[in-house]
Amino acid sequence: MITAADLPDTVPIFPLAGALLLPRGRLPLHIFEPRYLAMFEDALKTRERLIGMVQPQGEALHGIGCAGRITSFTETEDGRYMVTLTGVSRFRLIGVQDGFTPYKYARVNWTCFDRDLGKPERDPRMKRPAFLDLLARYFALEELQSDWESLKEAEDELLINALATLCPFGPEDKQALLEAPSLTTRRETLEALMEIALRSREGDETLQ
Repeated sequence: MITAADLPDTVPIFPLAGALLLPRGRLPLHIFEPRYLAMFEDALKTRERLIGMVQPQGEALHGIGCAGRITSFTETEDGRYMVTLTGVSRFRLIGVQDGFTPYKYARVNWTCFDRDLGKPERDPRMKRPAFLDLLARYFALEELQSDWESLKEAEDELLINALATLCPFGPEDKQALLEAPSLTTRRETLEALMEIALRSREGDETLQ
């Protein structure tokens, strides 16, 4: 288990629009570009095995990302990697630096996100039946499938974070979910995004 003392001052960064990694969540990656293959192989040689996921913002990068630990990978016959990152902690981006590698490093600050290294969060204000009803309508809109029995039984954090990661929201919406200060705020943001999508579709149908 990684502790605050294990977190480095710099992490290699993988800018990827629309990819959302959350603390204790999982993110599958398909790595094939030569510079990121080098990054992955270098990260494997370190004790922490961390990669920083951050979304582009125009020509720059968003100010908050999330570091993930390489927890599994397979190599394809043609040298690509199928990787799973497990989220460790969010970070605030201080600056980006070039070095002697084909990929970039970021100087980061972890101090605003002490909660990320703790136990899984709960959402005591969530009304699960109403939340699942909204989710069912959103899934029908997007023609998504799910194991509803598993969703009913899932712990709060697993349910909310998995949906935040998997639902087809835009990059800026994903960033808002990442930056949510608590699990309750993330669930409220998730609900708002689903309601906006539903209202937008209803408005389109009214106009037709």
